[in-house]
Amino acid sequence: QVQLVESGGGLVQPGGSLNLSCAASQSTLEYFTVAWFRQAPGKEREGISCISRVRRFTKYAASVEGRFTEFSDNAENTFYLQMDNLKPEDTAVYYCAADRRAGKCTINGALYDHWGQGIQVTVSS
Repeated sequence: QVQLVESGGGLVQPGGSLNLSCAASQSTLEYFTVAWFRQAPGKEREGISCISRVRRFTKYAASVEGRFTEFSDNAENTFYLQMDNLKPEDTAVYYCAADRRAGKCTINGALYDHWGQGIQVTVSS
């Protein structure tokens, strides 16, 4: 069983940046597709980014493209979501998810088997 742990959330002012991390306890994520999702109060879960197993394909939701970047460290033990130019509407609980599925990644949450516990990101002045 892959256990994912997110970190790096918190409170930031509009226009600011945060870097979320997603690490797998007792394993690496080398052969996994990894994605980020978020859920704001009263809203459905939204897929916002993913990176494929071979790390050549990334996909971003329109709501974050150009502001968020997903990447991994060289050892592929930790995945990151760099979030720049944050807006109040980015406020949500953010989750990382992983799956062994090959091919181009997807931000459809139903296709991911492993999830982190979530971390709060609040964008407010």
